Amino acid sequence: MGFYLNSNKPVSLYLSETRNPYFVDKTEILCELMPLVERGNQYICITRPRRFGKTIMANMIGAFFGKNNKGVMFDTLSVAAQEGYNKHRNQHNVICISLNEMPGTRTYAAYIDRIKQKLLDDLMKAYPEAAISETDTLWDALNTIHEESEEEKFIFVLDEWDFIFHRSFVTDEDKISYISFLSSLLKDQPYVELAYMTGILPIAKYSSGSEINMFLEYTMASKERFGEYFGFTDNEVKMLYERYKTNTLEPMVTLKGLRKWYDGYETMSGVKLYNPRSIVASLSDNQLADYWTSSGPYDEVFYYVKNNIAGVRDDIAKMIAGEEVRAQVSEYSATSTEIKTRDEVLSEKGK
Repeated sequence: MGFYLNSNKPVSLYLSETRNPYFVDKTEILCELMPLVERGNQYICITRPRRFGKTIMANMIGAFFGKNNKGVMFDTLSVAAQEGYNKHRNQHNVICISLNEMPGTRTYAAYIDRIKQKLLDDLMKAYPEAAISETDTLWDALNTIHEESEEEKFIFVLDEWDFIFHRSFVTDEDKISYISFLSSLLKDQPYVELAYMTGILPIAKYSSGSEINMFLEYTMASKERFGEYFGFTDNEVKMLYERYKTNTLEPMVTLKGLRKWYDGYETMSGVKLYNPRSIVASLSDNQLADYWTSSGPYDEVFYYVKNNIAGVRDDIAKMIAGEEVRAQVSEYSATSTEIKTRDEVLSEKGK
């Protein structure tokens, strides 16, 4: 059990989620991932807005597949009834990395060196007989383990892959180096069973060539698969609301209010999804309120409004007045320094 390799962290975090009175069982996504693990060398990237359950899902995947956990928490969830449950539950080596962690680091070099060193330490501890050393690259160490340990393989769960691109101290050269690191670690490596990655920005935006084009990317706007696992469906909101009425002495929130305040978007198949963080917070607090505002900095929005970029200030005024504003969502491809059109501005606001 290590810092990243078969860590207890995703187990503890997901277990705490299952104990939440407004927990929703999304474990059926595991039924879609198990065949990919069996096939081997598969790459999935989920790009979704903030606060739509990406990290919870990453923790669940790490807790389910990783060898560190006895898996008792899954016995009462929907995945337990599915084929392959006992075959895959806690039978794999999982490297679970939250790429949005940078304690005490304010340079790209310190950030990436910490990840490399922590994972290398894990590998040396878990495989003391393997011919690896502190001077090895991660991919060399993993390939050595794969060759010397009966073709040992690993599932990679990488949460918030694009976090580093939002740091002011990261240079263009750093970004190129980071993409190269991901490519060297994952692409065409025999030790990869599955690479499951999450983020906000599409991979293609920052991978100018073929560095990490092995990923199949699933966005909210263009891909139907995996759509229902991120956000709460209307039926799930109804279920949670019934639970809320039972749990709350004097319910102050209405189902109509939840639908009006926290609607999110529709999947490609037409399923309406609600913002899960806001739904849970509202039911827990017994109050309809703006929980989204605490999800991130608003410098971007202030800039758009102040300068009326692409007429967005006028659009915001219309929305505040209750009018509908239509836009072609650009799948979260825009960043605060690369806004060119009105649609890109409104896409960026959607994050």
